[in-house]
Amino acid sequence: MDGNYSSFDPKPPETKLKFAMLDDVRLLANGLLQLGHGLKDFAVKTKEQMDDIFHKLNIFDQSFYELLQQTHEIKEEERQLRKTASRLQFNNEEIKNLSLELSSKIKVLSQEKILQNKVGGLEEKCTKLFHTHPKIQEHEETVSLKNVGENRDNNLRYLFEVVQAQHAQLDKQQKQIQALEEKLNNAGSLADIQISFPLNTVEAKVTHANRTTRVQDYKGNATDCTWIYNRGEQSSGTYSIKPNRSKAFDVNCEMKMESSWTVIQNRADGSLDFNQSWETYISGFRNLDGEFWLGLRNIHPIVDQGDYILRIELEDWKANKRYIEYSLIMGRAETDYAVHLAKLTGNIPSALPELKEVKFSTKDHGNNTEGNTNCPENYSGGWWHYKCEETNLNGKYIKPTSKGKLERRKRGLYWKPHKGRSYLLKSTKLMLHPTGFENFD
Repeated sequence: MDGNYSSFDPKPPETKLKFAMLDDVRLLANGLLQLGHGLKDFAVKTKEQMDDIFHKLNIFDQSFYELLQQTHEIKEEERQLRKTASRLQFNNEEIKNLSLELSSKIKVLSQEKILQNKVGGLEEKCTKLFHTHPKIQEHEETVSLKNVGENRDNNLRYLFEVVQAQHAQLDKQQKQIQALEEKLNNAGSLADIQISFPLNTVEAKVTHANRTTRVQDYKGNATDCTWIYNRGEQSSGTYSIKPNRSKAFDVNCEMKMESSWTVIQNRADGSLDFNQSWETYISGFRNLDGEFWLGLRNIHPIVDQGDYILRIELEDWKANKRYIEYSLIMGRAETDYAVHLAKLTGNIPSALPELKEVKFSTKDHGNNTEGNTNCPENYSGGWWHYKCEETNLNGKYIKPTSKGKLERRKRGLYWKPHKGRSYLLKSTKLMLHPTGFENFD
């Protein structure tokens, strides 16, 4: 039995390998290494592409910002141009109104001229009648008629002077607007427009920045700052002039674009007390580099040389600037330097009495106001007072309170139009300029 049969025990299984072959491991490692190199190259290329994209985005952002700035500048230029055009249109309307007013006054002047001729003829007849009958005495009606005729002659002469002044100013403004329109049409940039068209007002004039402190006497020939300007001196500063029938004295000249002005009063900071006596207001008190009053004795010979314009420039405590111009006639010392004013132009309502004789008064001289009230004593400062609560540009310099108001008992510097509220002032300037009637046809 043992030899014929095999064992009943099962046959033992074959042993399997527990680890991969070394070649397979190396192959797998090489594959992973190549994959890593590929991923690294891909990452490098991706980073370069991202950097290029960011660079292009930065360039685009910068270009977009510059374009945005240019767009904003263009919009601002367009706004300024519209604003300039609007002011020009407003000035044209003002000139039209002045033309209508001038036409009306010329019509009145013609009627007055006809009446004057009739009155003159009647006077001539009366004179012949008196020569023919010397014993005839003048009746009360005849004397009254003569007085009426003389008064009408005086009014007619004054009205004619006012019309001439307005006509000269109107012609000057029309020339300025024509020049502005030409520059506006031919301008290549907004800067060209702004040079000749200041933002404050069309009539505003650009003051030369280069001032001079030297005093020149021009051998006693200069009659005012306009004379000096016409001789080629175009720098603002202090000069010596000698008006007709007066001694030479120093003045402050304000040289502006195509014009020149003799400054007779300047107030800016309250450093000078303007509550002075009559004699001081006659001789003047001044520091031509700061605040000053030129003096009535010096102002009159300038005005007495011909027809002059009085320009008043005002600035309130909010840095708003306004101006107004009057035709000016000034009397001698025996009239207390009385003035006659008539408004010509400006961008603020008139606040001075017009077509009336108004005398100058101080705290120790003159009492010419309505109600015989001493305005200089009550409100301080010499001035051409007509009513005490009217404008006084030589009053006490007072700064407003934190609320921007003055105490009721402290008037300060103010501009009070006939109708409307008072304007509290920070600075004032009074200037003279001849009207140039010699150019009239």
